Amino acid sequence: MMSKKFECELCDKTFGYSASLKKHAMIHTGEKPFKCEVCGKMFTQRVNLKSHMTIHTEEKPFKCEICNKMFRERSKLKIHMPIHSRVKPFKCEVCDKMFSQRGYWKVHMMIHTGAKPFKCEVCIAAFRRRGDLKSHMMTHTGEKTLKCEACNKMFRDRSKLKIHMMIHSRNKPFKCEVCDKMFSQRGHWKVHMMIHTGAKPFKCGVCIAAFRRSGDLKLHMMTHTGEKTIKCEVCDKLFSRRGHLKVHLMIHTGEKPFKCEFCNGTFSRIGDLKRHTMTHTGDKPFKCEVCDKMFIQRGHLKVHIRIHTGEKPLKCEVCNKTYCLSRSLKLHMMKHTLGITGQM
Repeated sequence: MMSKKFECELCDKTFGYSASLKKHAMIHTGEKPFKCEVCGKMFTQRVNLKSHMTIHTEEKPFKCEICNKMFRERSKLKIHMPIHSRVKPFKCEVCDKMFSQRGYWKVHMMIHTGAKPFKCEVCIAAFRRRGDLKSHMMTHTGEKTLKCEACNKMFRDRSKLKIHMMIHSRNKPFKCEVCDKMFSQRGHWKVHMMIHTGAKPFKCGVCIAAFRRSGDLKLHMMTHTGEKTIKCEVCDKLFSRRGHLKVHLMIHTGEKPFKCEFCNGTFSRIGDLKRHTMTHTGDKPFKCEVCDKMFIQRGHLKVHIRIHTGEKPLKCEVCNKTYCLSRSLKLHMMKHTLGITGQM
């Protein structure tokens, strides 16, 4: 057996070959001599670059002989194979779920323990899996390595690219039985149905707010924590999401990429365009259950409901009179302003 004689001076790890030590040393020096010509990402070893390139080329050289599924890496094929053997020796003692690999079992157990060992060094986010941390880090770096061949749009996650591709195929097999709207994914259809049912399963633990989507709850939680890690380089304003920064930057650039197909209106946000388009189409998806009046926005319906409930949450700071509509309060405030002007 060959004795290990090449020792790293920084961490005392030993190697059988000087070339192996040389490659290892790059971990400490940060040297990455191998560059991807497609996205510019750097690597310490050629083999890592070669593996990375399959992301761009879609090459999957490793095939499962049982189901013909293809994989980019041999290790991924090895992980896949126990699916066919149906041998699941690792059992969760909490919920009795079975797993084919110890790694899957360990990650699952974190659901019960709440452990999140992979922590982001930029913000306070933490994750159960290394892959989830890697995906999260791209929100800070802005790195997007996966390209849609139809429209050249770039994505961080293969799953997001897969979802996006359905826009081009126009395949929408999931239909809403209430309003006939079609969806490309069951998940989108399920979230949409909550508009009609009013279901909001994701509840805030701090206040009474509730949401249809877990992502919306996460964003809401930032209003309590005040977490804003992404900065505008023009005016130093901070944001909790890169998407919000992107929209904000249009204030500085004057860019309005979303155009109305009915008139000359242009908008910086797609949501604003959607609301505007309803003024042309007459589409009003939000209905008052008391008087059947229809509204373009949920917020408008919420304000309208106050007429029926008698709720008056808006108070005049001068005389304490309350109102259900902001415009009513504004008109009232003018009386105080005019009264003060008259006395002067």
